[in-house]
Amino acid sequence: MVAMALLEQIQKDLVAAMKAKDEARLGTVRMIKTALKKHEIDSMKPLDEATEMQVMSTLIKQRREAADLYRKGGREDLAEKEEAELKLIESYMPAEPTENEMDAAIEAAVGETGASDMKQMGAVMKAAQAKLAGKRVDGRTLSAKVKARLGS
Repeated sequence: MVAMALLEQIQKDLVAAMKAKDEARLGTVRMIKTALKKHEIDSMKPLDEATEMQVMSTLIKQRREAADLYRKGGREDLAEKEEAELKLIESYMPAEPTENEMDAAIEAAVGETGASDMKQMGAVMKAAQAKLAGKRVDGRTLSAKVKARLGS
């Protein structure tokens, strides 16, 4: 039943944005709902929380990449629009782990896997992500921290 909670919240926000005539918010919320519904239809089964977070993470990644490309192309206005959408999408996601939480998870994962070099990075990443379950973990940041830890 948790799966419907996000779609229900998005539907409520959609109606609120329509009533407020907030076009930017309306467009973004519609896009989120469409992405979730599309995934649900394509997979032919109801969304669970992990799948919802995966879809939302994909949307976040797309917005980040688009903003970077627009910046490189000198289109600051479009980059800002993408970043506004990014912030709205992130508002539906769980909190990111703090630096301390990330470091603690990596240390625990290294201890658990007995990793001592870069060859075991995959195992450490997997274990660290498991320890940070329920948080929104940026893979690039986690990867960089694991590399720094195993490289030293």
